[in-house]
Order: sequence, then structure tokens, then C-alpha cells
Amino acid sequence: MAAIPSSLQDTRPGLVTDTRSLDSLRSRAAHDPKGAVREAAKQFESLFMGELMKSMRATTLKSEGDGDSSGGAMATGMLDQQFATQMSGLPGGLSDAIMKQLERQMGMSPGPIPVMKSANNTPAPLGVAPAATRIPQNGAAGFVQQHSDAARQAEAQTGIPATFMVSQAALETGWGRKEIRHGDGSPSFNLFGIKATGSWKGPTAEILTTEYINGKAQKVVAKFRAYASYAESFADYARLMKNSPRYQGAVQAAAAGAQQPTRVAETASGFAQGLQRAGYATDPAYADKLTRVINTTLRLQRSLA
Repeated sequence: MAAIPSSLQDTRPGLVTDTRSLDSLRSRAAHDPKGAVREAAKQFESLFMGELMKSMRATTLKSEGDGDSSGGAMATGMLDQQFATQMSGLPGGLSDAIMKQLERQMGMSPGPIPVMKSANNTPAPLGVAPAATRIPQNGAAGFVQQHSDAARQAEAQTGIPATFMVSQAALETGWGRKEIRHGDGSPSFNLFGIKATGSWKGPTAEILTTEYINGKAQKVVAKFRAYASYAESFADYARLMKNSPRYQGAVQAAAAGAQQPTRVAETASGFAQGLQRAGYATDPAYADKLTRVINTTLRLQRSLA
């Protein structure tokens, strides 16, 4: 058997298929999740490159009729693995794409930020005197900044992360572009689409809205609660979430994972699914939409930090 050159010995990296390496990655993920993701992505790329070189080598040997010895084949395999390791983890390589995908799945790098020219494109009825708009004009980032303080106050009351509530307000209002308005065009300040049921004694706003009945979208006229400010809207939402038994599952799901950054995607999804199961909205895709908006809000907050 041919001797293996010392330069090729012990060059095989710790791979995710190795139990010890997997345990090391798990331990690292607890205190450095981004570093663990980066290392896992590099190792996956190394595995891929190794298999690619192995396939190319087999094709070459077959075409040339090479009858290499078992020792030579082992040395060649280790050399290929060394090359695969050296080619892995380079900027702009496959590992970068794998890392970004893993970070999105873990909620560490949410989806793209929506681009909007204006946050107020709802025309007021003719004859209504112009008034200063209270809707943010700088798009999604302005919406998040505008409502963060009220959301944090609601978080103190419910335990629901402020990010989740700002995101739900963004979903319900189209990032402030489609707020519920009174007949004269004035705002109702209703950010969460809460309807005015029989127990509501305050002011209301009546609009044409979309409801899903037996799975089909239909236009219906409905009454919604109206407030004197956005802060009142957040406060009323907090009372609803805190006091209504039907939403306790969603509230607990959000609060339980609020202090676990590495589980933010799972926590957001659990909160959104809990709201949908409780019947917060009739849209069958409500949970998926809310989860995506939460991820976008997380990215916005990181860019603003």
C-alpha cells in the first residue's frame, strides 16, 4: 500500500455528519448562532465540492482506464477533500447562499423590505378640507418608528413582543396606506381591524371590507371601532389580547419565546397561527401573511438600530 504524504494527513474537516462536530455546532449555536450557521454552511459546501470532485475523478479514471492502487486511491481522495475544503467558504461562494437560506429559516435574516413611494395614497372625498396626515410618509421604516413606543407600552401589558404588534398593525393597514377612515375621510386610528361588536360603546367607522365566507372572498359592509389616537388603538388591542380567553394561546406562544432570539421565527409563526385558530381574521392565509410581515419588521428594526 502506498504511503500517504504527511501533508495530506488529518486534512479532512469536521463535518456535520460527524457526531463530535455536530455536538460542537450545537454548543456553539447556543452563544454564537450566526457563527454556527456560517460554519455549517461552509461544511455543507465542502461536502458538496467533495462529492463533485469525486464524481469528476471517477469519470476521468473510467475514461482513461486508470487502475490505481487502493493506497493511491485513498491518497487521491484525501487530496480531493483538501482541495474541496480550501475552495469552501470563499466570499460569494455556495456557502454564502446556504448561510443566507439557513438564517432566513431561523428568522435571523428576514425577507426583503417593501419599497413604497408613499404611505398615504388613500384619496380623501371631494369637498373635505385638507388636513395634516398622521400616516407615515417614509414607507415601512417610518411606520415602524412611529408606532414603536405605543407597541412597547402594549407589550408591558400583554407580554406580546412589540415587534409582533407593530407587524400586525402593518398587515391590517398596508403599512399605513389603507387605514380605516370615516365617511368624511378623517382617520379612525384603528390599526388592528377590530370590529365594533355589541359590547363596544365608543365611536365607530363603517366601511366596505373583504371577508372570507366558506373560503370565498366577499365584500361586506362592517362597523369598526374608532379611537382618538393610535395609542388608544394599541391600548384597546392590548386589553382584547389580555382579557379575551380565545386569544390566550396566541399570547402565551408569543410571550414564551420573547426572550429567545434564536427561536424568533418559530415564535412568530406560533403567535400568528394562534391568532388564526382563534378566529382573529377570516383570511385563510392570515397566519402566513403575518409571519412574513413580522420577519420584515425585524429586518427593518435591525437596519434602524
